[in-house]
Amino acid sequence: MSTVAGAVAVYRRLAVAGGKRRPPVRAVDRNLPMVVAAVTAEAEGVVSLRLVPAAGGLLPRWRPGAHLDLGLPSGLVRQYSLCGDPGDRTHYRIAVRRIGEASAEAHALREGTKITVRGPRNAFPFVASGRYQFIAGGIGITPILPMVRAAAAAGADWRLVYTGRDLASMPFLGELAGPGRVWIRPDTEYGIPASGAELLDGAPPGAPVYACGPVPMLTGIRLDAALEGHPVFFERFSTPPIVGGRPYRVELRRSGVTVDVPPDRSTLDVLRETVPGIAYSCRQGFCGTCEVPAVTGGAVRICVDRGDVALDL
Repeated sequence: MSTVAGAVAVYRRLAVAGGKRRPPVRAVDRNLPMVVAAVTAEAEGVVSLRLVPAAGGLLPRWRPGAHLDLGLPSGLVRQYSLCGDPGDRTHYRIAVRRIGEASAEAHALREGTKITVRGPRNAFPFVASGRYQFIAGGIGITPILPMVRAAAAAGADWRLVYTGRDLASMPFLGELAGPGRVWIRPDTEYGIPASGAELLDGAPPGAPVYACGPVPMLTGIRLDAALEGHPVFFERFSTPPIVGGRPYRVELRRSGVTVDVPPDRSTLDVLRETVPGIAYSCRQGFCGTCEVPAVTGGAVRICVDRGDVALDL
């Protein structure tokens, strides 16, 4: 039990330190009118969208790890990682797995459709290093793909582990190359999802780990990476879990309603039942779509901020 307790303590310290090291995401107040130039099936349930500027010309620069806020015709806004070539400023490429209302709408877009995007912005910065370990789970390959290309172009020592439910569901397999460097690991061929230790097996000593995928995968990676001395940089593509939450109350001053938020739910989740149509997007605290003014001043990002508060709603 002492070993387990020690591992948990290491994981918690890593989580705190990682939060302190991560630079703040700079707001990008830049709306870009775009046109869908191509819609391509990349895997079962996954399409890529090639977006070009509506007025022509060159698009803003971006670096591996960046994403766009995609404004859909219905008014929904969702974040998608850029997975094309940062050196090609004539278009942006994103990929969308169909898993909900917004992604279904993105899948229904057709060539010639006019849309608006905001960005690019980067909450998953790629830093220079002589060695890397990349780990991608399913659609999590999208931010990792440009990083792999950049590492290869720089002559770095790198490895990639790419996991997924099965080969048919894993996009961009044909774009991955590097003899001895890429391990494609579909769960159907191994029976169970990979453990954190398995995903880190063969990583260059001390290499920073860049990972994107489901929460269970990231949790295992972070724990084992901490024990092995690897710095970890990661991005989720789902809402982060609430750990150690406490119940609190949120007062909606204009509505005259007070709601109780349980320890395992977010303010956003509860308010969606009370205020239909309330705006939200990333659900991870960085895009600002769900920001609501507090009565006492300031603003609350209701997807992640917790605690008793009176909102101007």
